[in-house]
Amino acid sequence: MAEKSEASRSTDELIAKIVRSRGRLQRDLSGLQYELDFSAKLRRSYLHYTTHWLSGAAAVGVLMALLPLREKKIDISAQRNGKTKNKLAESGFALGALNVGASLIRPAIAEFVKNRLSRTARGVRTTGHQ
Repeated sequence: MAEKSEASRSTDELIAKIVRSRGRLQRDLSGLQYELDFSAKLRRSYLHYTTHWLSGAAAVGVLMALLPLREKKIDISAQRNGKTKNKLAESGFALGALNVGASLIRPAIAEFVKNRLSRTARGVRTTGHQ
């Protein structure tokens, strides 16, 4: 019979290389997918080391429960250059005076706004009829 020509042999070799390369690529991608599937790894780890996971979770829970018991003590000096107490008292007095002043002036402001609105309303009525 006729022998295969040199060109068809190299084409067959190239096709075989491509098939092998695709197979390797598929295996590598499957391995990568397996390695990156963290949820499945966690599930397998939990099933295999259940006691370790539960004792670790209990230890973290105990630490979180005990952590708030330790209170930080912050020492705030009442005197900083001798002026902090005075400034605090002054600002408190100013806020109190502002509150009293606002409550005293509120009726006057309400009366002013009422008069202004009634004048405006009368002006609109008279101009609207002319």
